[in-house]
Amino acid sequence: MTAHLATALHSNAWLAEATAAVESDPAAITTLFPAAGRGCGRAPLPGEPAGPALTTWTADDAARVVLLARLRLPRAGLVATVHRLYRDGDAAERRAVLRALPWLDVGDECADLLHDALRTNDPRLVAAALGPYARHLDPAAWRQAVLKCVFMGVPLSVVDGVEQRADAELAEMLDGLRRERAAANRAFPDDALAVLTLAQQSSA
Repeated sequence: MTAHLATALHSNAWLAEATAAVESDPAAITTLFPAAGRGCGRAPLPGEPAGPALTTWTADDAARVVLLARLRLPRAGLVATVHRLYRDGDAAERRAVLRALPWLDVGDECADLLHDALRTNDPRLVAAALGPYARHLDPAAWRQAVLKCVFMGVPLSVVDGVEQRADAELAEMLDGLRRERAAANRAFPDDALAVLTLAQQSSA
């Protein structure tokens, strides 16, 4: 995946120089990571397929993920660096950290960042937290995250593996929300209804 991102930005001189700098001196990422927006721009990544706006990759997203992937650090150092960049970053930088996690050798040691993102009301962070790395969320936290997406209007298509993880408990939670909304004469999203149906079928 990171090779695809690097290829999409292959002609960007700033990223080439930044990548070399990070490979030579991992500490350089402290200043280069936040500078990616200026160096690569914030437009959608060239060749990015059409999809929900929340899942669209931008050039600065891709550049930051590439930089993190090129860090030559032992796991403990990488985990500490990832936490620092997330803690000190703005929303765009935090989203890039979350998007990078599936391709970093950090095990489950950055799962706390998912919990932090899911406590926010920023749909960009919520969506990014539910990518492939969300496999490290325990079932209860994952179900609550899916429910939060419904409350926030975040498309459930952003939830990686939702078809595989939907279960009876999720079905019960979604059905309860559906009933509440019906009683209040409020709409229940079509994608949530589809997941509810799938969860009911998988638990039958």
